[in-house]
Amino acid sequence: MSKIKKKRFIEQKLISDLDIRFAKIFQFSGWFFLFLIGGFMAAWILFDSVLEIINLEITASSFSFIIFTGTNSAISFALATKIKNSGDKKRQYFLDWLVGEFIFCMFAVFAVAVYQW
Repeated sequence: MSKIKKKRFIEQKLISDLDIRFAKIFQFSGWFFLFLIGGFMAAWILFDSVLEIINLEITASSFSFIIFTGTNSAISFALATKIKNSGDKKRQYFLDWLVGEFIFCMFAVFAVAVYQW
């Protein structure tokens, strides 16, 4: 075997069934948040701009909802990709994701509270 073929063979990693399920869970949550923000924005455009049935204004809570769901979708997709590419550190990635989500949620809650106060 040539050096290139040996190197490719060594670089290929076997991904366990648990890693695949773990990545799919985060992909599902990413799609969930993406459809949630898409549905919210579609309803907003349909009822406010096109049909002019309801006059919706952007408030602190609706703005934080849009930012929160969009950011969570991106973070979930990034985590699923990271786990798929290197499953050996999945526990560390998951713990970092949990801490990041907690900090982001607390920041969003306090930002909305300060804005409405």
